[in-house]
Amino acid sequence: MTSQSQGIHQLLQAEKRAKDKLEEAKKRKARRLRQAKEEAMAEIDQYRMQIDQEFRQKQAEIMGSQSNVSEEIEAQALGKIKELRRSYSSSMESVISQMLSIVCDVKPEIHANYRVAN
Repeated sequence: MTSQSQGIHQLLQAEKRAKDKLEEAKKRKARRLRQAKEEAMAEIDQYRMQIDQEFRQKQAEIMGSQSNVSEEIEAQALGKIKELRRSYSSSMESVISQMLSIVCDVKPEIHANYRVAN
């Protein structure tokens, strides 16, 4: 009987060792999953920061180019204003003298359709 109890005892010990190994494997798997999740989150954060940095860089380029365009437009507008003022000041005297000559230098003439009534 001792051999039977000894065999049962060995089986129980083997079962206990198997159960311990199984528990240890479950713990290792949980640790690996946790570690993989942490690594994935770190990688996601790194990727997010990289994309955010690229976005901010492109945004700065675009905003910079927009300000350059607005500066160019403003410079063109100022140039046109200066050109118009110069043209106005140079043409003003001649236009006024032409208008005065048209208004003041009236040459009375009889209209071609006028008939003298008898």
